[in-house]
Amino acid sequence: MLIALKLLGSIALLMYGMKVMSEALQKMAGPQLRHMLGAMTTNRFTGVATGALVTVAVQSSAATTVMTVSFVNAALLTLAQAISVIMGANIGTTLSAWIMSAGFSFNIINLVWPAFLAGIILIQIGKHRYLGDFLFGLSFLLFALGMLKQTGTEMDLANNAAVVDFFASFKTNYGTILLFLLIGTILTFIAQSSAALMAITMVLCTTGAISIFQGIALVMGENIGTTLTANIAALSANTQARRAAAAHLLFNVFGVLWVLALFFPFVRLVCGLVGVNPYAETQDPTQLSFALAMFHTAFNVTNTLILIWFIPQIEQFVCKIIKPKASEEEEEFRLKFIRGGLMKTPEISVLQAQKEIAVFGERMMKMSHMVKDLYGIADEAEFKKLFDRIQKYEQISDNMENEIGKYLGQVGDAHLSDETKEKIRAMLRQIGELESIGDAGYNMARVIRRKHEAKLEFTEQQENGIKKMFALAQEAGARMLEMLNGRREDFDFGPSEEIESRINQCRDELKDENLRNVDTHVYSYDSGSIYMDLINEAEKAGDYIINVVEARLGTSHRQTEQLALES
Repeated sequence: MLIALKLLGSIALLMYGMKVMSEALQKMAGPQLRHMLGAMTTNRFTGVATGALVTVAVQSSAATTVMTVSFVNAALLTLAQAISVIMGANIGTTLSAWIMSAGFSFNIINLVWPAFLAGIILIQIGKHRYLGDFLFGLSFLLFALGMLKQTGTEMDLANNAAVVDFFASFKTNYGTILLFLLIGTILTFIAQSSAALMAITMVLCTTGAISIFQGIALVMGENIGTTLTANIAALSANTQARRAAAAHLLFNVFGVLWVLALFFPFVRLVCGLVGVNPYAETQDPTQLSFALAMFHTAFNVTNTLILIWFIPQIEQFVCKIIKPKASEEEEEFRLKFIRGGLMKTPEISVLQAQKEIAVFGERMMKMSHMVKDLYGIADEAEFKKLFDRIQKYEQISDNMENEIGKYLGQVGDAHLSDETKEKIRAMLRQIGELESIGDAGYNMARVIRRKHEAKLEFTEQQENGIKKMFALAQEAGARMLEMLNGRREDFDFGPSEEIESRINQCRDELKDENLRNVDTHVYSYDSGSIYMDLINEAEKAGDYIINVVEARLGTSHRQTEQLALES
């Protein structure tokens, strides 16, 4: 019982150590890694290399996959580029197996104590806390590997007749290989960690409980099991995330199929690379752990070398089997006109960015229509569903501002004419104001939720005031969209300014009216407070809209008119 608890505890410590290491590395190098993913995936080969390097850096293929999917959603990476990065992540994650095999080759616990000491000192100092966290996680990892080796020795499974007879009952044939492959898949899925199952496999192999063939079959199952976890996690995610997860599963299943077809010759080849005879009666435990690590690496590298030429076909296949829902496709954050990477000509890039800004404006006005619809919903389930959509649109507005802004920053680094530089400054202001429209819309939705939760009923006078403000804000928004989609030379500032003036006048009238009604107890203070919060947010949205119009038309027309009046 004690040995079993030591085994389970060592595996738990191993998983914890890898988690702490991964999180610390991501905190230390997260922004740089994200930039690397965006800049180094110009083709399938650099995509594979990038995925491998990033995964080696963060010691987590899952983290690499998450970052990759976020770039796909931002349209900075195509799905094809993401697939190449995921292939590279599969290669990078094999480093974990080599670290474990090293842990089984010598008394690695000797390295733990100085790492613990350095980690604690750095954490306490605070200046290099993340480096300290990394060393702390590394210490747990090394300690767990040492304990696994020690526990494996104590188990002495090679001299346990019951265990030996049990595994010896499985003959070395395809039936046994398929059974152990299935066991590896299921156990990896249950444990939610391929690293933990790799450690168990090494313990079983190095103690002589199972043969190298059975151990390699477990490793193959672990490769499939780890992708099942990602696919289940992606069930509630967007279409692109599900497609990326499906491509990962397809990659590993294909690899398992061709390895099964060539299983015994391939295993003999891999074992020969590390000097292991898979048919020998007695084996060197250290060499067996290296044989498992070598197979893991050879499997993923060879699989990548085969499938890297078929990335377009993989992309077409996953797009065919995973189709987006109509509403989901509409609400995914996908930039339509601009892409990451090097621009061809800055002048054309500015034109593409303006088209993207027009799409941004359309999304924000669609969000404002949702807010208007939310106001009239009484059903609890429908209310929550629409509120969640509005919240998602607010997140989309943040992402669009960020990605378009970064794109314009890249364009601005080129040699540009003064006119183009002025356009970029105006466009940066436009996206900032459009994001503020999204914030105002979300704030209005939150106010409406307060009204909904408090079960407040507005008077007819309040209802009419809200309808009037909503109508004015949407009239201003419609005018703004015309300007964003058209040529700015075809528009003048007057009509938009007139709508803005009516919005401000309406706000002032409704504010005075509300003060009178609260004072004369026509309705409660709470009702009046929520009512004015809605009116004020609608007025703020109008301000942001007029700011977008000003930025789109160039110079501030308000300043121009003021100068004309003064002269």
